[in-house]
Amino acid sequence: MSRRALVLMFVATTLLIGGWKAFREASPAIEMSTAAEKFLAGLTPEQRATAVMEFGAPQRLDWHFIPKDKRKGLQIRDMNPEQRASAHRLLKTSLSEIGYGKATKIMALESLLKALAQGKQGGPLRDSERYYFTVFGKPSAEGKWGLSVEGHHLSLNFVVEKNRVISSTPAVFCTNPAIVMNDVPDQLAKGTRVLAKEEVLAFELVHSLSADQKKVAIIAAQSPQEVRAAGEAQPPQTAPEGIAAKDLNNEQKKLLKQLVEVYLLNHPEEVAAARRDELETAGWDELYFCWAGAEKPGVGHYYRIQGPTLLIEFVNVQPDAAGNPANHIHSIWRDMRGDFAIPAKK
Repeated sequence: MSRRALVLMFVATTLLIGGWKAFREASPAIEMSTAAEKFLAGLTPEQRATAVMEFGAPQRLDWHFIPKDKRKGLQIRDMNPEQRASAHRLLKTSLSEIGYGKATKIMALESLLKALAQGKQGGPLRDSERYYFTVFGKPSAEGKWGLSVEGHHLSLNFVVEKNRVISSTPAVFCTNPAIVMNDVPDQLAKGTRVLAKEEVLAFELVHSLSADQKKVAIIAAQSPQEVRAAGEAQPPQTAPEGIAAKDLNNEQKKLLKQLVEVYLLNHPEEVAAARRDELETAGWDELYFCWAGAEKPGVGHYYRIQGPTLLIEFVNVQPDAAGNPANHIHSIWRDMRGDFAIPAKK
């Protein structure tokens, strides 16, 4: 084969690989945009007026995972069966199969909480269809638009620009109960554990630390009651605490990576791959892991993983609806560079 032919083959292969890489990275956003367009097309004008807001609307930054009387967006309960299916297709394209499974189980847990609260007076409304969809701006191939899917124990926020998911934070997955302890007919089965790996791997990591390492990693004997800056537009810009990844041994580093991976796998592979690349560029050794509270289940505990590109917080301190202690998880992934595709103020 001539030198010219070899050069042409190399160029063609490079372009093919580059084109495939660009398509691979863009494909979740393309699917999201298409699903969003179909979702909006199936709504009535009145429903669209509720479901759609300007991209710059302040409501885009108004998020929380606690029970609230009012939220932005169109509620699943106010959709017909076809619209509900379309909304779920949109949610499914925004997450991985794993993430979508967690999100739908978190919704289903509302029915379990309602059943457990039967006969009790007061308390927040429990409804597995009380989740809200909001589209910010106009979904398109070249434009910039946002999506919020939110309700009790779930807050998912995305920004898509030119067929790329440029932001997927704050991303909140919570669960009450953390482990279903009660056998309630027609509900999620006893033993169901929606956020199992997020907790089990963290316990494995803290248990693997030496006494000297624990002196650095454990920052408080008591767990905080909540993740920090919940509902605020940007993550706290405090310095990382705990033990640096560079001060872990190889097995501990492996556990830390596995724990971070659990959170990455909530998102489509192309989005997760981009986040991994960012972690690699910033350096895994730049991550810090800290722990507060008990080192055993059933007693309040908390951990945080922080690095230049991410902030993960996990807290399990509240009792579940049946009164079982420390069986109620709040977990969150945030971007230290800025949530909602807005640069954070340092």
